[in-house]
Amino acid sequence: MFPTKNSAPSSSRSREEEDQTGVNEKAEHIGKEVSPIALTAQEERRIWRKVDLRLMPILSLIYLLSVMDKGNIGNAKLEGLVTQLNLTGNRYNIALTMYYIPYCVFEFPCNLLLKVVRPSRWLPGLAILWGIVMALMSLVKTYPQLVTVRVCLGIAEAGLFPGIAYYLTFWYPRNMLQFHIALFSGAASLAGAFSGLLAYAISYLNGKGGLEGWAWIFLIEGLATVAVGILAHFVLADFPQTAKFLTAEERAFVVAKNKYDHSPSGEEDRFEARHVWAAFTDWQVWMHILILISVDAAIFGITLFLPLIQSSTGMLHLLFLRASAYILAVPCSFGYSTTISQLLTVPPYVVATACTITAAYYSDKLGIRSPFILAGLVACVVGYLINISDAPAGVKYFGTFFCVAGSYSAGPGAIAWLGNNLVGEYKRAVGMALQIAMGNFTGAIVSNIYRSQDSPRFILGHALELMFVGIGLVCVPIVVLLYRRINNQRDRLWQKGEGRDSGGDASDFRYML
Repeated sequence: MFPTKNSAPSSSRSREEEDQTGVNEKAEHIGKEVSPIALTAQEERRIWRKVDLRLMPILSLIYLLSVMDKGNIGNAKLEGLVTQLNLTGNRYNIALTMYYIPYCVFEFPCNLLLKVVRPSRWLPGLAILWGIVMALMSLVKTYPQLVTVRVCLGIAEAGLFPGIAYYLTFWYPRNMLQFHIALFSGAASLAGAFSGLLAYAISYLNGKGGLEGWAWIFLIEGLATVAVGILAHFVLADFPQTAKFLTAEERAFVVAKNKYDHSPSGEEDRFEARHVWAAFTDWQVWMHILILISVDAAIFGITLFLPLIQSSTGMLHLLFLRASAYILAVPCSFGYSTTISQLLTVPPYVVATACTITAAYYSDKLGIRSPFILAGLVACVVGYLINISDAPAGVKYFGTFFCVAGSYSAGPGAIAWLGNNLVGEYKRAVGMALQIAMGNFTGAIVSNIYRSQDSPRFILGHALELMFVGIGLVCVPIVVLLYRRINNQRDRLWQKGEGRDSGGDASDFRYML
């Protein structure tokens, strides 16, 4: 029988114990016999469609708001934040950095708390908390206040991304994980588009109610996050075993698919301290950390500074030169308004969303991760090489499409790849949280490499981004070679009948490449 994953109070469990026993016994049976219920492909698709419709829209919306709230300080800068708060020197960069330090520190413990508090309470609770913090950011009047609120925002948002990624491993088997991570993380690329559009619209509220345009950005987006967090509490289900929107047979099917997907012998899901140690000492966790650092550096760089890079390259000359000359009869010049800068951040993120979903779909379909991660990293190299060059403004804007699309499409694959290859619920929780935390720490570094004195070419920032991307281009092939070698060794052991059945070290487990 499966130990229940729901860590609700014992009184709550006792009310469901009788029904849960039947569900778990049926799930155990399904796992051992593959599928004695004999579901057709159409019936399986119907079950996954029910799960998708219940989980993915609300998770994607929460994460979209998370990314908007994390990155809208870049839009606020264009609306006068720097001037109003006297962010001279490197104060703006320090404000960015102070978000990522607590964000990274608190990610690891947050993933362990997710199962204790329950996802339907934990994830929406985080959204409500950081929404309140974001709304309060509209009231800051000084630099120290801004830094303090950014620290609080980092603490509040820390558990969301690793929590959702880990939460999805409860529901989806390995060959479906990246697509679903891409669905919610694709919201990050859409957030870049929505953030620019929303900032453009909110800019018209400048001066209303005694608030500057940048303050309205924080207030409106913060209140929207609180509302979505409240809604999410009533929509999210905790675990497949207790999902009331599924029938008993459907719950059994999803539980078995998850439990026996990594290994025919099943996964141990009882927490022990050794699971934490196993994650910290596993070579693949640290190699995947380097890969995600490579990807995240590109993501954070382009997310935080795309509006600033564009505002210093004179894209208005490229996009509106002819319209100005022929239609409006306005003299043409380089440099453009804040409004156009906000709007020009939209197209790259729309393209990135399409690339992210497409790459994830084919990665799951083919059952392979590394080629798609490499393709994304190569696209980043192309984009940053274009932007570090002395190319015309229009060519550089074209290059930003490669940066955004490449980094965002590689991100879900990098996270899913490690999640696919870690066996054991708690080892996976620790390993994924550690990977994501270390990857996010690059945000603290990237926040300080695009300096105002380097405008308009930002040679230092782009050069360091190329260095980070190069780390991934080296690590991905190494990991593939190591996985292939281990899989081949296990094939030989299996043929000799020397396999063991103890999770990730078992010869019946094969690493996904």
